Amino acid sequence: MIAIIDYGVGNLYSLSHSLSFLGIENEITREEKAIEQADQVILPGVGAFGDARKRLQETGMDRLVLKKAAEGTPLLGICLGMQLLFEKSYEYGEHKGLSLIPGEICPLKDDLPGDLKVPHIGWNGLKFLRESPLTKYIQEGDSVYYVHSYYAKGVGDALIAVSEYGVEVPGLVQKGNVFGAQFHPEKSGPVGLKILKAFGEVGSC
Repeated sequence: MIAIIDYGVGNLYSLSHSLSFLGIENEITREEKAIEQADQVILPGVGAFGDARKRLQETGMDRLVLKKAAEGTPLLGICLGMQLLFEKSYEYGEHKGLSLIPGEICPLKDDLPGDLKVPHIGWNGLKFLRESPLTKYIQEGDSVYYVHSYYAKGVGDALIAVSEYGVEVPGLVQKGNVFGAQFHPEKSGPVGLKILKAFGEVGSC
């Protein structure tokens, strides 16, 4: 069973519906017992990094996420949920992340050519940099749907796939059993469903 963590920030129901469509058992939950017993965990998120980080702390979900990651449970962060996996963010100040993946979350506007808009909204193809369980059903060039104003930098060997938007935007990352998608798989049509299917097949480390 996949536990979709409900900490008050995220597009939970479309994600749950996508998993259910694939026949993958899932539950939207904020119950500690349900998360501890889950075979896999998804950390969603929309909005501002600082607010989401505060909500994680207030609900105790940050401790649970770190515990599950340390136990080898497959963990997938989506959009802001992916950004929370990094060491820090510079969105409206400086905020400490969960430090499960190396790198920092920085404003796109500082690095983009002037003719590109922020937020980055739309479909972009993926360029693979290394193999990952998440890419087993998709092909290089497949397009996914992004909505974001900040992006990861300094990702290093954790980088799986990028999309071009004036700069190379990390689209998929992985460090061991911890995965991240900057785009929204649940809004990315058949390609996104294939990525969620692949995650559903990842076993514990």
